[in-house]
Amino acid sequence: MKPTELSGLPDGVADHLEGEGVEELYPPQAEAVERGVTDGENVVAAVPTASGKTLIAELAMLSAVERGGTALYIVPLRALASEKKTEFERWEQYGIDVGVSTGNYESDGEWLGSRDIIVATSEKVDSLVRNGAPWIDDLSCVVSDEVHLVDDRERGPTLEVTLAKLRRINANLQTVALSATVGNAGEIADWLDAELVDSDWRPIDLKTGVHFGNAINFADGSQREVPVDSGGKQTPALVDDTLDEGGSSLVFVNSRRNAESAASRLGGVTSDHLSDGERGELRELATAIRDVSDTATSDDLADCVAKGAAFHHAGLSSEHRDLVEGAFRDRLIKVIAATPTLAAGVNTPSRRVIVRDWRRYDPEFGGMKPLDTLEIHQMMGRAGRPGLDPYGEAVLLASNNDTKEELFDRYVHGEPEPIRSKLAAEPALRTHLLATVASGFANTREELLSFLDNTLYAVQSAGSAQLESVTDTVLDYLAANEFVDRDGDTITATEIGHTVSRLYLDPMSAAEIIDGLRDAEGGRSGGQYGSRGAIDADDADESAGFVSGNELLDDDALADAPGENDAEPDDAESEADDISALGLYHLVSRTPDMYQLYLKSGDREEYEEVLFERETELLGRTPSEYDDVAFEEWLAALKTARMLEDWASEVDESRIAERYGVGPGDIRGKVDTAEWLLNAAERLAGELDLSNVVAVREAKKRVEDGVREELLDLTGVRGVGRKRARRLFEAGIESRADLREADKSVVLGALRGKKTAENVLQNVGREDPSMDGVTADAEAERAGREEEGGQASLGDF
Repeated sequence: MKPTELSGLPDGVADHLEGEGVEELYPPQAEAVERGVTDGENVVAAVPTASGKTLIAELAMLSAVERGGTALYIVPLRALASEKKTEFERWEQYGIDVGVSTGNYESDGEWLGSRDIIVATSEKVDSLVRNGAPWIDDLSCVVSDEVHLVDDRERGPTLEVTLAKLRRINANLQTVALSATVGNAGEIADWLDAELVDSDWRPIDLKTGVHFGNAINFADGSQREVPVDSGGKQTPALVDDTLDEGGSSLVFVNSRRNAESAASRLGGVTSDHLSDGERGELRELATAIRDVSDTATSDDLADCVAKGAAFHHAGLSSEHRDLVEGAFRDRLIKVIAATPTLAAGVNTPSRRVIVRDWRRYDPEFGGMKPLDTLEIHQMMGRAGRPGLDPYGEAVLLASNNDTKEELFDRYVHGEPEPIRSKLAAEPALRTHLLATVASGFANTREELLSFLDNTLYAVQSAGSAQLESVTDTVLDYLAANEFVDRDGDTITATEIGHTVSRLYLDPMSAAEIIDGLRDAEGGRSGGQYGSRGAIDADDADESAGFVSGNELLDDDALADAPGENDAEPDDAESEADDISALGLYHLVSRTPDMYQLYLKSGDREEYEEVLFERETELLGRTPSEYDDVAFEEWLAALKTARMLEDWASEVDESRIAERYGVGPGDIRGKVDTAEWLLNAAERLAGELDLSNVVAVREAKKRVEDGVREELLDLTGVRGVGRKRARRLFEAGIESRADLREADKSVVLGALRGKKTAENVLQNVGREDPSMDGVTADAEAERAGREEEGGQASLGDF
């Protein structure tokens, strides 16, 4: 089937596809068209990676727009949203407007209503529904990318409920779901009332096998000799073999530490295969990577990149990841050692995929647990890029014959597991049931259960007893915490319940925050408005940038530098009757919405001492030391709060990373989460008419800007970050008013750049911001350098 044979697309699209080299649709794409994807029919496409799923989505969305509708493309990750928006923007020349929305969960995104195609994460779409985005009612097509992630404990329930709500809002909505090959694709199609395209076709061959001894043993019975030297290191030998043919490699490992060490070793392999031109480009790329952050992680990554290798994990900043992924796609970086986060949808194919680690530490399992077949297949599917690679190879590693046979049985010949709904767990249901009531989807227990009948869980459940039981437990919790009112059979959200839903908070987080704020208001009475222990919360989420159960091995190996906090608390904050920034940081750090830093070996004694010194600042009652789980969670939240306090006290990013054993991505993620939760705390304090709303606002602003209290006025000027504000302050410019009147030479000396100084003065409202003829004041320049030690950080801008 040729693109020009398709009907229902905007004028010019078919010819454009042929211009891109799409002479014939791939078999799964042609089957999707035959199943009605361009005619508004629901379709589930379960096909391998790199087999053309995105074009199936584009055909559905473009045909929907041509019929006068609006299309929504749901992705699991923010990074993937940006990638897809860029990809879809090529249709703008044919009159298609594309928008993307991933943050600000309080917004209704009204501006998106003018777009033809909207790209958003499932969490953002869920928040748009909660906040009553008017254009949601007008959707005619929704595409769910990576729909198999409904199996994920963290994100799965949100995607599942969001799809159910969208289909409830618009009964004629076309639903297109894209998935890797899974064991129960038919069940997913039944849930979505969809036609099924289930195929294992790939545009280029994928050979899978196991390396054992000195050869790769492939599933088809063939072998490829890849000798291993006397050291017995399989991965370097396989990477070197790939490079000999001009290909690139992806190496999957099970922890951040292993990714970094593997990349460092593999740099010795890749450096021998670089041209002089590539060495120059890599040096420039390494410099750009160092400029992103002043942490050791940034330096280590730059060292690897200069040799043509890289590591990739959630501890990197988004800027780091973008630079690495782009250079790898351009084949400038020859190998990436990555944790499984890289297999979650971002476009990074390679000639050969090497799955070095197929076990990962699982605390619930009590040790190293084999990865799911579906996850391994996702990694293996990254092998081979159409147009660049003649084939793809995916290789697992075995050190003995028994392991080789196990890998063949489990992964090479094994079928991927069926995906299962995770909706019936209380942590998932408590937030989605409140949102369902607050959004007006259901106002009785029966209506709630009826709505839940539209979910995958209902399709997969033999009976409704478990779901009814969990629903009743959650409703009791929501009522006890005054988020819903129950009047006979009628259930309505309270005013505070509506706010919690719009803020996109877990109700248990809201209960914890309200309890803490009321505790502070009432003189630390130790009230029990909400108890996190009432319902178990799952704390494992690497993508959030913090320690998960899957990263325990990694963080055990990371050193947490000893030493006291660089900044002592203000005297006023140390008084028991005042609410301190640390107390607020600790409050939000112990909510289920914040993933706490892991309490490593030796930390308990250190943070018990911190607790002894600063317990009066904390909001709420400290758990008994004999309640090990609750007490250690309290201390882990204290460690997390101390990291936030360091950031808000202008401690250098490199020092924070060293002290807490984290990467720049962890710091940024933690700061962003704290800012969001403190914003929610400010809103809740205002609605409850609590006097500590001002303290909450200041703590939020300090963590947002990464500064002490005296710099908050300066950081309110656009273009003035934590470092520039400190340099201005040390030069005697302590406020916006001072900045408007200060001697220009002093401003220039502090800011060290005429263009920067002019922009800052213009932003602060100075009548004549020009720096023409101005010479920098040497004393101001020197004072700033002495204060900061010449370092830059992610908070500088």
